[in-house]
Amino acid sequence: MTMTGDDVQLVAFRTGTQEFAFDILQVERILRWQQPSGLPGAPAFLEGMVQHGGSAMPVVDLRKRLGLPATVDDDTRIVVITLGGEGVGVVVDEVREVMRVDAGVIAAPPEMVRGLAAEFISGVATVGERVLLLLNARRLFNSTERVELERLTR
Repeated sequence: MTMTGDDVQLVAFRTGTQEFAFDILQVERILRWQQPSGLPGAPAFLEGMVQHGGSAMPVVDLRKRLGLPATVDDDTRIVVITLGGEGVGVVVDEVREVMRVDAGVIAAPPEMVRGLAAEFISGVATVGERVLLLLNARRLFNSTERVELERLTR
């Protein structure tokens, strides 16, 4: 997590009915939805590629990754995260806000966490009535998928 004194900066977003967040240092940019161009023979986790910064960037739909419906509306966004030095687009239902939270509200995920995205969660932040699941960008992909993404971004 990115610490500034006792604060952590997060990019909070919604996928399905759950709120998630990335550490702000994992996020390069937030883009409006654009339909990725499909890739013949692409792995199942990859939606396709979009134009970003003068080159093609791979896009993964986090909703599908988590087994959720993947509908597109005016709030759908592509969060560009940095993975292995390259940008990867992650489709989410809605970006809520960039927020600063006290590091003390972040706890390790409970051992009993099972189901939705448990393997991707690096922490849980309780902010007022909200519970944000903090995602670790590197955990979104297994080692084989990371190799495939690196191959595509070169």
